[in-house]
Amino acid sequence: MSTTTAPTATLDAAAALTALLPMPVSGVEIRPDDLAADGAATAYLASFVGATSADVALVLTDELPTDGVVSGADVLRPALEAATATLGAGILSDVTEGDAADLLAAPDVVVYDLNAPDGRTLGWFAIRLRPNARQPARPGTVDAANSRPGRIGRINDVEMTLTVEIGRTRMSVRDVLDLEPGGVIELDRSAGAPADLLLNGRLIAHGEVVVVDQDYAIRVTQILDATEAH
Repeated sequence: MSTTTAPTATLDAAAALTALLPMPVSGVEIRPDDLAADGAATAYLASFVGATSADVALVLTDELPTDGVVSGADVLRPALEAATATLGAGILSDVTEGDAADLLAAPDVVVYDLNAPDGRTLGWFAIRLRPNARQPARPGTVDAANSRPGRIGRINDVEMTLTVEIGRTRMSVRDVLDLEPGGVIELDRSAGAPADLLLNGRLIAHGEVVVVDQDYAIRVTQILDATEAH
């Protein structure tokens, strides 16, 4: 399991997670090596890809009060996003329900108990960091950056998801469940403001929404460079 001294990065992630959980958590405590987490319990699993990548799992002892509209994964995603955001820029995968046994069996996983104000354990949070260290080029070989065009050519036909976003808002679960046809949701962007183009969740450009042959389209107005994209 984990060592008794947790990396600061995992502790920061656990602390950020508790701030957005839908129940009061007074603190987190690293779980000792001799006390195994319940791998049989249903966990909410996700992977984070970024400068420092990670696999995460969250289990709560009390079942979340959800219905067919809002799932447990929907409720807990903001907390997992906050946890992985402490690792730097990156993208969190979809949150799914599953078995965390494989993650818990990893030798470098760190598990934190989530404690209630009255001392009860509300669940646990597991995180395994996967640093993306760049390997130095060997003498006599071409540096990876110099061979990028050749490597990119091999994936030219891979399809990626391009999303156009005109705005966002945050809503409580109560407000989501109260949605009805005809209801109006205000977004965080004024009319006429440029839309965002996201490639696999990463902002790469801005544009304006147009209509082409009765279909919505977007006219690109600005391409963001690597320092601006996020």
